Amino acid sequence: VNDECVLMSPARIERFSNFKQQNRLERSDLILVESAADVEFRLARQLVVDLWKQGKIDMETVCDAQPMLKRNAIHCGAPIDENCPICEISQISYVAYVFGPRLPAHGRCVSSKGELKRLNSRKTKLSAYVIEVCSSCGWNHLVKIASLGGAQNYPS
Repeated sequence: VNDECVLMSPARIERFSNFKQQNRLERSDLILVESAADVEFRLARQLVVDLWKQGKIDMETVCDAQPMLKRNAIHCGAPIDENCPICEISQISYVAYVFGPRLPAHGRCVSSKGELKRLNSRKTKLSAYVIEVCSSCGWNHLVKIASLGGAQNYPS
């Protein structure tokens, strides 16, 4: 922090941290309501982990998360109560990216419950990709592709 930076009062810092904690994503927020279009990748994940444990895949292949994905896991991810299947030291986090009309081409990283609700209330159909990431070793794997918005929000 430099001298030009204005510091927040302790009361404001407490309100901000309380808001941030209440609005923080959790695992249950990112594993959305099941729909017929949702796809889970648990079996593919288990196959990759098994192949790595058998020595058929090297660590550089399975731990190839880009720096931005690792940063998003730290700052925007929802930590889950599970250690990384590769390094077995760090806790993994779920990171969600949403793609669709009027969103950036590289997707939108969801960082709060409110943002997830706003995206889900859109009339256009969106796709959410939930990825598990270890910010230490770089393990990452697609957990689920879920549908957001669209017809489920239209009045019947």
